Amino acid sequence: MLCFLSFVVLISEMELETFKITILPLRGKMFNLSRKIVENSDDAEDIVQEAFLKLWNMRGRLDEYDNVEALVMMIVRNLTLDRLRTRRPQGDEPDNLLLDSGTMNPAEQLEQQDAVACIRHLIAGLPALQQTIIRMKDVEGYEIAEIAGITGAQPEAIRVNLSRARKKIREQYLMLNGQR
Repeated sequence: MLCFLSFVVLISEMELETFKITILPLRGKMFNLSRKIVENSDDAEDIVQEAFLKLWNMRGRLDEYDNVEALVMMIVRNLTLDRLRTRRPQGDEPDNLLLDSGTMNPAEQLEQQDAVACIRHLIAGLPALQQTIIRMKDVEGYEIAEIAGITGAQPEAIRVNLSRARKKIREQYLMLNGQR
């Protein structure tokens, strides 16, 4: 029994040393990535600590990954995005898409609701990246730099995809309404 306990302690010490060697040196990169996205040092520090806990809990499986650094950065990115989502209003699409001046009659309101439903449908038909970008920019109100930080794409690529998505939706909407 004593031999088994010594073996367990030895394995635990090896896991701790491996964790210290592979994960702890990445702390600076982890913090910088998180701070760049959330733009708040306190939140970034919390996210890094949460990432360390998550990585510690999976320490026995870390050797299954070819690139542990990529795994670490993906975990930090995902935790950071989760933190941003909790700060933003929830829901599939905000109801503020409806522009209500208080003077619309029921027919105009119905027409506007149909237009919003049509645009939502058209957005759903876009490629996944364009769908994500247009929702983040035009629906959720993220800035180009924030979207670039979250998606990992360059700001210019975000602008191009946003422009293409808007153009495609505009063309399809006009075609559906016979205005082309």
